Amino acid sequence: MVLIHGPRQSGKTTLAREVGEGAGYAYATFDDDIQRAAAEADPVGFVAELPALVVVDEIQRVPALFTSVKALVDRDRRPRCFILTGATNVLMVPKLADSLAGRMEMLRLHPLAQAEIAGARCSFLDALFSARFRRADRKRLGRALTERIVSGGYPAPLARASSKRCAAWYRHYLDALVPRDVRDLARTASLDVDIGQCTGRLAALLRRVTGSTCRRAVTGRVSCSPRYTAWWSR
Repeated sequence: MVLIHGPRQSGKTTLAREVGEGAGYAYATFDDDIQRAAAEADPVGFVAELPALVVVDEIQRVPALFTSVKALVDRDRRPRCFILTGATNVLMVPKLADSLAGRMEMLRLHPLAQAEIAGARCSFLDALFSARFRRADRKRLGRALTERIVSGGYPAPLARASSKRCAAWYRHYLDALVPRDVRDLARTASLDVDIGQCTGRLAALLRRVTGSTCRRAVTGRVSCSPRYTAWWSR
């Protein structure tokens, strides 16, 4: 089994489906309400009915499925051809009875690096560790450097035609997708706080201290539930 995890919209589903479709993998996603309801109602039966080759997308949305997958692996040690995808730190789901660590390979997928965006091979680390690195005079990027930093490495905003549309994508990401992951992973909905509002306040505070050491005293300035900011501090 392989778990591809990383931030939302970093390309996990695209990667899993491109790899899986060429090798005959079936596909199931828990963004589909019907499939999610079936897995929540009977996780053991759902796992038992999965084909030998399958991609299971957004697995963090059905935490009980991890326990069922673990039971299947413990009962039958033959290698399983499961490709699972989930949000960052998916194994931190509070209701997860036992970690699948040691029973699967884990791949963390980051947004695109600058070399990937440019379609170039990055040889910086190879040159550095082989003592072949030579300092050279290069043209300063100037404004282009700022634009690269602001654009980031997520595929979706990079495909947008203007910086305004790119900025709009990031606002939506912060306002809609991040609070959804907070609810899925930390179950903070029970804290009686406005998840979206608290996330926005925390992000605004962290922007002001970019490049500095992040201390819990700083995150504690956010006027939200202490348990909410403590979860982020982990």
